[in-house]
Amino acid sequence: MRKLLVIALVGLAAQLVDGALGMAYGLTSSTLLLLAGVAPAAASASVHLAEIGTTLAAGTAHWRFGNVDWRVVRRIALPGALGAFAGATFLSALSTESAAPWMAAILFTLGAYLLIRFSRPLRRNPAAGRLRGRFLGPLGLVAGFVDATGGGGWGPVATPALLVSGRMEPRKVIGSVDTSEFVVASAASLGFLIGLGTEGFLLPIVLALLAGGLIAAPIAAWLVRIVPAQLLGAAIGGVIVLTNARVLMRAVDLDGALPVAVYLLLAAGWIAALTLAVRVLLRTRRQRAFVEPVAVPSRPRSTEKVDA
Repeated sequence: MRKLLVIALVGLAAQLVDGALGMAYGLTSSTLLLLAGVAPAAASASVHLAEIGTTLAAGTAHWRFGNVDWRVVRRIALPGALGAFAGATFLSALSTESAAPWMAAILFTLGAYLLIRFSRPLRRNPAAGRLRGRFLGPLGLVAGFVDATGGGGWGPVATPALLVSGRMEPRKVIGSVDTSEFVVASAASLGFLIGLGTEGFLLPIVLALLAGGLIAAPIAAWLVRIVPAQLLGAAIGGVIVLTNARVLMRAVDLDGALPVAVYLLLAAGWIAALTLAVRVLLRTRRQRAFVEPVAVPSRPRSTEKVDA
């Protein structure tokens, strides 16, 4: 019972992060389940089944707050679903011994990407025009495949790509990615159901993750407006990198003082990324304060005629 309560709290925290960043629910939850000894395919299957409920709640909340671009959702969701179904089928066919390093490598790579991405400025360029289907389609396909095989990855692949394009507001990116993830999670769950059967889903874990996520979803949709994504993204990226590094080092049988050296190196990189993220955040806030015009009431010109 205590273990399920902890998992529910993790589901709550993961959904808060996901709602604020547009990513990391699957990464956070899958990383915990792998550390708890759950088989990679079962962990990804359980997380995606829980995500059907959490993404539906998150999408509804984002829609109410006006955070969704439905054109982007339509063009990215279907390719994402196809990629997720293929990824679930692929992971279901792997043995546990083969799948664990594969999944940890994907999670580690995505965590490192978060560190690098959120230690740099997040810029927007509305003048670049609208996003095209020939960009959104392949992006959804790749993000869906990575998401199913890695136990998470829809947000870390799709969200930064849309942010880098500079053609959408960050809150619209996050809301659109979260909303389309409902379709992706459903397709992945169907793939796992076909590949693993019903025994591939750990229902107590699914329900615990779902309960925590449903509580957090509406709060997260509101937090996306006020939480600094720059700092949160770098923090979560470091956690994911360090936890999955443990699985990778076990897979290659590192021993002695080498694992300690690797951990110290990764921790130093994490601290550096957090420092850069804080500097970027403070610099951005100073620039906004400088650029924003101060509203000064103008004095109307006198219309009185001057006597000759």
